[in-house]
Formats: sequence, structure tokens, C-alpha cells
Amino acid sequence: MQALRAARARLRAHREARRAWIDARPVVKTSLAVLFWLPLAACVSQYGFTVKAVYGRSMQPTLNPDDSPWRDVVLFDRFSVAYARRYERGDVVALKSPVDSKLVVKRIVALEGDVVKTLPPYPHAEVCVPQGHAWVEGDEPFRTEDSNRYGPVSLGLIKSRLAFILWPWNRMGPLGQPLAADADLRTGTPGWRRSQADRERAEWRASRVQVTPPQSPSVDNRTVHAWTAETRHAT
Repeated sequence: MQALRAARARLRAHREARRAWIDARPVVKTSLAVLFWLPLAACVSQYGFTVKAVYGRSMQPTLNPDDSPWRDVVLFDRFSVAYARRYERGDVVALKSPVDSKLVVKRIVALEGDVVKTLPPYPHAEVCVPQGHAWVEGDEPFRTEDSNRYGPVSLGLIKSRLAFILWPWNRMGPLGQPLAADADLRTGTPGWRRSQADRERAEWRASRVQVTPPQSPSVDNRTVHAWTAETRHAT
């Protein structure tokens, strides 16, 4: 029994000496803390959430509006895409461009099985989105390269969902579905006008999509694949 107590005392003394040695060396203490938390931070960033600034004007006025002097800083949700595989119409997502593999930000307009009315320069007035694909567009149609140029995109290219605007503080809030007009906003105020414009854009996008159950590839889908392949080859 005494031998066990002596061993515990020596172990306690060793721990205290090691702790004192580390506390006396701030650089070593900071390095050990970084080594301890770095794998967790990398895991969270890769499979959970990350914070990034958004560049470009293709998602105006939802992101980086002209009246803001700042670039939007947004919370990117990787978990809902990597594990939950949750895709919804209206979601703002980050995906790899099928043309040059650059990371771009677009909005999901239609999902597999949906029939969407396209915009120029797409060569067909309507198209049925193939299985495992989505139709994505920028909110600013004159400053975006999206599915109306390269066709439906594979869901595998979608890397994350933009969940929340963190900065600037006056535009802080959730992304995705249209903003609801705050009950405190008076009719005609700038905030009220923004919420109404956001709702009208969402209604216009929805009016172009006929939501249908998933279906097997059709002649339209084969045309989509052929045209998309031809476009990528030409690019």
C-alpha cells in the first residue's frame, strides 16, 4: 500500500514539474496548444463550417450589393452538403464550376426531375433537370455565368451551402429563402423595399420551375448532356 502511495506521489510530482516547465516557456505552451487544437480546427473547416469573404457581383443584390462598401463575409455550411446531402430550391451554394473548376457561388433554382424555363443564351426554352443534377443561377442575370450557359450541374460539384451573412453587421442574417418583411418595418422604408424585392425575385424564379417527381432520363435529358458536353469541349 505504501509503495502504491509512493508511486502516486512521484507521478504527481512529475506532472507538476512538467506543468511548471511548460508554463515557464510561453512559446512551448502556445505551440502545444496549437498542435492540440489544429486537427480539430481542420476537421471542422473541412467537414463542418468555415467563414469566407464572397467576391464578385453575380449574386447581387443578395450578396455584395452596390450600396455596401464591404465584401460580404459569410458562414459556409459544409456539413449539410457533405453528410446530410440536403439540397433545397432557393439555397445559395458554393460549387466547382463545370467549366474551369473555380469555386463559384450560385442559387439552386431547380432540382432533378424539375422542368425549368431557361434564359438566354441556353439553346432550349425548357429543360428537364437530369437525375443527380441541379439548375443553378446567379441572382444578377446580366453578370453571371451559370446553368443558362453550361447546363445542369452535378450535385457532386456542390461543396457547401451559404448559411449566414456575418459581415457587414447591418446586413447580418440568414441566406437562402426570401427575407420576410419585419413587422416593425414601415411600408416604403428601405428595409421594407428590400424585403419586397427579395420576395418578388423568389416568386419570379419559382414561376419558371415546374416541380415534378424524379423521372428516368428522357430525350430532353440526352439533349442536355450532348449540348453540355459540346459546350465544355468548345470551352
